[in-house]
Amino acid sequence: MDAKQTIQSGKAILGIEFGSTRIKGILIDEEFKPIAQGDYRWENQLVDGLWTYSVEEIWYGLQNCYAHLRANVKEQYDVEIESLAAIGISAMMHGYMAFDKNEKILVPFRTWRNTNTA
Repeated sequence: MDAKQTIQSGKAILGIEFGSTRIKGILIDEEFKPIAQGDYRWENQLVDGLWTYSVEEIWYGLQNCYAHLRANVKEQYDVEIESLAAIGISAMMHGYMAFDKNEKILVPFRTWRNTNTA
């Protein structure tokens, strides 16, 4: 099956990675070969003495990355992504977000640049 057929049949797999300088999206086929990609460049900000990304920037970056990936698919294969076989999400090794049971963020997104743990 070629990449276009993989996308049209909904068998492509989407991976999203929240890195420290870019949010990256990649579409792979059933043999784990990359068939399309998208990204969004971002930079953490120093807010109240802590390095962080705003929740708004996280959502904007994710949406922008996915839009870039969809445009890449349209340009390369002249098809739209309508369904996917799976989605995987990972994030930077030294960052975290804490939520309560109602999915409200408890503290700002902490990043690898913070050195306030003693």
